[in-house]
Amino acid sequence: MLFSSIPFLYYFLPCVLILYVIAPKKFKNAVLLLTSLVFYGWGEPKYVLLMAVTIVIGYAAGLVIEKCIDTKPKAAKAVLIVAVCIFLGFLGYFKYANFFVENFVKLTGLDVKMLHIALPIGISFYTFQILSYCVDVYRKDVPAQKNVINLASYVTMFPQLIAGPIVRYADIALQLNDRKHTFAFVADGIRRFIIGLSKKVLLANILGEVCDAFKASDDKSVLFFWFYAVCYMLHVYFDFSGYSDMAIGLGHLFGFRFMENFNYPYISASATEFWRRWHMSLGSWFRDYVYIPLGGNRVSKARHCFNIFVVWMLTGFWHGADWVFIVWGVYFAVLLLIEKFFLLKYLKKTKVISHIYVLLMVLFSFVIFNAADMGEAVRYLGGLFGAGDYPLVSESFFWYLRNYAPVLLAGCIGATPLLRDACLKLQQKKTAGRVLNVLEPVVLVILLLLVTAYLVDGSYNPFLYFRF
Repeated sequence: MLFSSIPFLYYFLPCVLILYVIAPKKFKNAVLLLTSLVFYGWGEPKYVLLMAVTIVIGYAAGLVIEKCIDTKPKAAKAVLIVAVCIFLGFLGYFKYANFFVENFVKLTGLDVKMLHIALPIGISFYTFQILSYCVDVYRKDVPAQKNVINLASYVTMFPQLIAGPIVRYADIALQLNDRKHTFAFVADGIRRFIIGLSKKVLLANILGEVCDAFKASDDKSVLFFWFYAVCYMLHVYFDFSGYSDMAIGLGHLFGFRFMENFNYPYISASATEFWRRWHMSLGSWFRDYVYIPLGGNRVSKARHCFNIFVVWMLTGFWHGADWVFIVWGVYFAVLLLIEKFFLLKYLKKTKVISHIYVLLMVLFSFVIFNAADMGEAVRYLGGLFGAGDYPLVSESFFWYLRNYAPVLLAGCIGATPLLRDACLKLQQKKTAGRVLNVLEPVVLVILLLLVTAYLVDGSYNPFLYFRF
């Protein structure tokens, strides 16, 4: 079930909210757990069992680790290692087994039967969450959760289950036991959810149509390649950030405060800054559970470079079992190292050039990210610069530019804080602020109606996270 679907918006979510509101306080987490399991099992019920096994192992591991950490630290460490191996084993088998078998066959030429394992949706997200819980208990950052319902509610919570942000147990441990529900908080959640839904349906989906049309077109040209790259760059941002906004908004409806996941990354002046603004929950997870344990930057220069390569190879591989994702991760590792040891001091001297540089580097990276394979990635990168005997312009380019220019312009503006800052300034003025307060609910209702019309029409509505 997708957030951007009629069944979720008009059947599932209203029923969940009614059950949640009428449930006594001590049963609210149980309601969240049961409804989250229904949400997750909507498409593939059999994988609910895999999630349940993961939760039980994490729950037991947390209790044993806490019990042994002071008196038997080696035993606690052994339990942590076993739990981590099990979790990564599940993730490795379901997400990466086909990839490794396929590459083994290509490398050896042996006739090995492919496994054809279906990827459980959201496994990358909930695996990282239960991993962080066990590690944090071992580090004594949080006490082990004694109530299995509460821990299961954390792992399965449907607002962030399938698309993030990656919510750490330490961030919501107190909220699981005691959270307040206020009108202002709920209103902010509704606002945030509708804005995220609109970003997904009215911007990301429409821009995604252009990207798919480009790939299927036999009338490519150099400018059409650039048009595609810009559209995909905006598509992936509004899709990812839109889902994060919806998750954060839904969290508010149930009294939870999740971390921000995107902070206008396209205004960055360096790739380093870009990754402080893009998918922040993933970046901070790898920083705290991989980069720092490896030694971070408090090591020799050679080891520091190694640590960065490891983190970014894993970051790329986390996104999908394909070489394009690994290359995408290594691409950013190289870029970040170049900035760190040479380029960053020059980028700080000129904002205009630094912004152009970031936009171009990120654009090239997403051409790789969206490629079906490395061959296509190379062809598309070459097409941006005229390789492949493509003409400069084509009829298809002009047709799509003419018909999608308004959406592209809206996307370019929406990817910056211009609208947000303008609204904040107007709110500081007495009369304008009152007008905005009246107009806001009207605009939100109009957006919801437009989204509903788009979804009822049965239009293009992809879910990028199936690959993750």
